[in-house]
Amino acid sequence: MQPSCRSSEAEEEISRHPCYSEEAHRFYARMHIPVAPACNIQCNYCNRKFDCVNESRPGVVSEVLTPEQAERKVRGVAAQLMQLSVVGIAGPGDPLANPEQTFETFARVRKQVPDVSLCLSTNGLTLYRHVEEIMELGIRHVTITINATDPEVAQAIYPWVVDEGIRYEGREAAELLISRQLLGLERLAALGVLVKVNSIMIPGVNDHHLPEVSRRVKELGATLHNVTPLIIAPGSRYETDGRKAPRPRELLNLQEQLGRGGMKVMRHCRQCRADAIGLLGQDRSRDFPLEAMEALPAVDQEARAMFQRELDDTIRERVRARKARALREGGPRTRVAVATRGGDKVNQHFGHATEFLVYDTDGTEVKLLGVRKIQAYCHGKADCNGDKADTLQEIISILSDCRILLCSGIGDAPKTSLNQAGVLPLVRKGGIREAILESVKYSSYFENINQSEGMMNHETNRVLR
Repeated sequence: MQPSCRSSEAEEEISRHPCYSEEAHRFYARMHIPVAPACNIQCNYCNRKFDCVNESRPGVVSEVLTPEQAERKVRGVAAQLMQLSVVGIAGPGDPLANPEQTFETFARVRKQVPDVSLCLSTNGLTLYRHVEEIMELGIRHVTITINATDPEVAQAIYPWVVDEGIRYEGREAAELLISRQLLGLERLAALGVLVKVNSIMIPGVNDHHLPEVSRRVKELGATLHNVTPLIIAPGSRYETDGRKAPRPRELLNLQEQLGRGGMKVMRHCRQCRADAIGLLGQDRSRDFPLEAMEALPAVDQEARAMFQRELDDTIRERVRARKARALREGGPRTRVAVATRGGDKVNQHFGHATEFLVYDTDGTEVKLLGVRKIQAYCHGKADCNGDKADTLQEIISILSDCRILLCSGIGDAPKTSLNQAGVLPLVRKGGIREAILESVKYSSYFENINQSEGMMNHETNRVLR
């Protein structure tokens, strides 16, 4: 294949992958199939639970499926969810520690729903052994979790790894894992596979080292680097040690630093469960119970193709319009934070938000800058945490560069504090883009009135004097 053809093909694949494309994540859905329970490494932040429906983090599922059950479920979801574009295997263990289940499942999915992209997520320990199978099955997207390229750093994250029945510990384990990860990345990238690297930001362990990780994986051909905050699983070693997750501002600063290094940085990750279904920011897995899949009609490939062509046209038009009316260099911009549960809508109460999507707009075009994680101001409708004042100040500091905050509801106390900090909280519902443009006009209108009133008051005082 000629390089130009490969590049064009890669662009088309990226345009429908919600993790690789910020535009696609508003329209296209992904499905994770939990068929891989075993894992061949131990991470100090991990304590996998298979039945924990209230947790939303990688490695957590409600049930593990067989390849046959997974095939049935994918067929049923694809028949109903026309925007499904990616089917991936990400656990709950490591897919390549369960190669038979993983590759049988991919083969079944490819046969039943040939229009979806296949996506594999792995720790990379045995990746190099499966490059041929990956290519044969047409798996075009592979994610490798690489938390360190320095064994001294890595041995504080991984106490042991197991390969071919042999257990390795300490520095030896770290050296083996790193060498295998980089080898797998290099081989896949050379064959044109789109490789995303995930890294967990662990304060005091690898936070200072991740710029070097980003530089190295870019050098070896990674397409995208996704740095996410540490989530400490209950019962994990890091919980016992009392280790803390990074503050949202620290994560944001690191992402910006990596972006300045020339690497494309993913800023809209939601750290999905291993059985997530739907748009990023949504998990509709409960809407598709396995027992309901059998009675569904066959997948209508023609209807899916027609639906997705319309989505492609919508995305292309948005991209074209953004390029045609790009944010003016040095021109006035407004930064807006949005509380959302997904679906490209303003649909979450301020007090329940654990993240905000942040956008820039010039009043005509809207550009997503990234996701900013926060501690929720309230844990529930009535049960609020005891340090609400400190939590609110932390949120305000994270949104200090935003002019407007959009949410579906907000209490008087946080509303007053945000206003005093120069952030205008507005209650809106509906599409994000429309709400942002409407709110910018609204805020500009009142700013003009306030400025006019100020000038009138100044002139009145001058006359009276």
